Amino acid sequence: MSYTYEKYDVVIIGAGHAGCEAALASARLGMKTLLFTVSIDSIAMMPCNPNIGGSSKGHLVREIDALGGEMGKNIDKTFIQSKMLNMSKGPAVHSLRAQADKKEYSNSMRNVLENTENLVIKQGEVAEVLVEENKVTGVRTSSDAIYPCSAVVMCTGTYLRARCIYGDVSQHTGPNGLSAANLLTESLIALGIEIRRFKTGTPARVDGRTVDFSKMQEQKGSEKIVPFSFTNTSEELEREQVSCWLTYTNEETHKIIRDNIERSPLFSGDIEGTGPRYCPSIEDKVVRFADKERHQVFLEPEGNYTNEMYIGGMSSSLPEDVQYAMYHSVPGLENATIVRNAYAIEYDCINPTQLKASLEFKKIDGFFSAGQSNGSSGYEEAGAQGIIAGINAVRKIQGKEPLILDRSQAYIGVLIDDLITKGTNEPYRMMTSRAEYRLLLRQDNADLRLTKIGYEMGLIDESRYQKLLQKEKMIEEEIYRLQHTNLGGRKDVQELLEKYGSTLLQSGTTLAELLKRPELSYDILQPIDSDRPELPEDVCEQVNISLKYEGYISRQKKQVAQYQKLENRKIPEDIDYEQVNSLRKEAVQKLMDLRPASVGQASRISGVSPADISVLLIYLERYNKGYGSNDEK
Repeated sequence: MSYTYEKYDVVIIGAGHAGCEAALASARLGMKTLLFTVSIDSIAMMPCNPNIGGSSKGHLVREIDALGGEMGKNIDKTFIQSKMLNMSKGPAVHSLRAQADKKEYSNSMRNVLENTENLVIKQGEVAEVLVEENKVTGVRTSSDAIYPCSAVVMCTGTYLRARCIYGDVSQHTGPNGLSAANLLTESLIALGIEIRRFKTGTPARVDGRTVDFSKMQEQKGSEKIVPFSFTNTSEELEREQVSCWLTYTNEETHKIIRDNIERSPLFSGDIEGTGPRYCPSIEDKVVRFADKERHQVFLEPEGNYTNEMYIGGMSSSLPEDVQYAMYHSVPGLENATIVRNAYAIEYDCINPTQLKASLEFKKIDGFFSAGQSNGSSGYEEAGAQGIIAGINAVRKIQGKEPLILDRSQAYIGVLIDDLITKGTNEPYRMMTSRAEYRLLLRQDNADLRLTKIGYEMGLIDESRYQKLLQKEKMIEEEIYRLQHTNLGGRKDVQELLEKYGSTLLQSGTTLAELLKRPELSYDILQPIDSDRPELPEDVCEQVNISLKYEGYISRQKKQVAQYQKLENRKIPEDIDYEQVNSLRKEAVQKLMDLRPASVGQASRISGVSPADISVLLIYLERYNKGYGSNDEK
């Protein structure tokens, strides 16, 4: 017998990284919010790698923070090692990465959730999303309890009909042996939602006391700690850091894998789901990259109060006995005690092209989806989608326009646009190469790009907003000063230029022009800049980058202006593409299936050519003037 409880504004299904951000955004914006999880002990759990950030993913975390999310603050509280990656390259690809104390990360996020006003957490499995006349009305749990609501955000991660596999062992559980969510998929199918089966995996964990670190290379954190959250300073986060360790597989490792490859469910056909291209299992690496003599293996500590270590780079679904032989062949792991076996996990997810840019289903009002349920991978991608879905669920209830970040504004915009426009046939992973305007979308300027938007949405308070405005003012004033500070061939100037191998001055110039030279920087020029003011470090960083890369940044801004023209050409929802003369049949089919919101989005659909876009633009001109495609003026 079912029982109907009091109504909530927003219900979140799943308390992983997407669910946490969605729930916090909804509750902080004043909505009565209910967060369901299969286990309260699994809130913000890190079932795979024990880190946050990394190449391009660090950008996402800082963007979440700039919008008013929690992931950056939480990792700042709980990291055990912090490192800025790609420092030998340009600022566009610098990415922050931090090792987390996994248990502390989860506990800290749970504490934030439990003490957030308007937010209720409930342990239970959602079995059905209730819909009437294509509009969400509530959810029903496995215990037949009904919770009416105005919006639902699905953040089911890898739990939908999950199955963990290694060798012949197949367990119908979620990650880390937690209960799978076995009932919701049928409800989604009944609603006409297209379901896919994806696969990911995780490596074994070993007891750090049994590892011979003398055979490995120590990987220390950065001396200077850079916070993920713009609300923190380096000085506030100083602490003793732990080391990671680097070793490599070898020919013996590869032989063990090749000799047992038929026992891998990945190759025997026992695994149905499609795995991630950019994070393959070790057996997949050995088969696909047969010419490689070795592969990197990282030993990463899982926390301050455990001896468990994560074997990064060696995820596997091989049988237990093969895993033991394989791991023990790696230098430093010869006598390692395996605490947890590696496994692959299969799960259901949706085809994300069924979503609008707001992450709302096109066919169901008030139903949103975020995270790995959308076919993406990674904690960071999940959190990024979660905060957007949470904000937009609230705005849907309020009758406001959704928050949509485009590809020129944020990596979050790139991530969501890729998913909803191009779809994905494998677990999607964010990479810097996916962003066309990555020199503008750096991790260091995420606050300058997005904090105003977070303020407008209601997730950034007045104090933080005013600090941002002050930062912008300081940057602008200092750039102006440098552009108008002239220098001649003074002795101290020439000596400094000679010291850094820079061409001596033959005539006057400005400090700004000198700063553009690759061998010089804002700090290097300080001895000859007697009027330099005392400025915060982050302001100095922006001044240096803005002037040094001024030409490239200006060029990219012009490209964005062209991009925006197509993005701003909106396409009416009721357009009948079959009535657009000269559109190819493939383009008609793709456009009707995906229903792009703008000409820009239409241009990124696979199967829609530049010629099709030209035809569409001509049609829209006539449409907007009141003429149909077959009418004569």
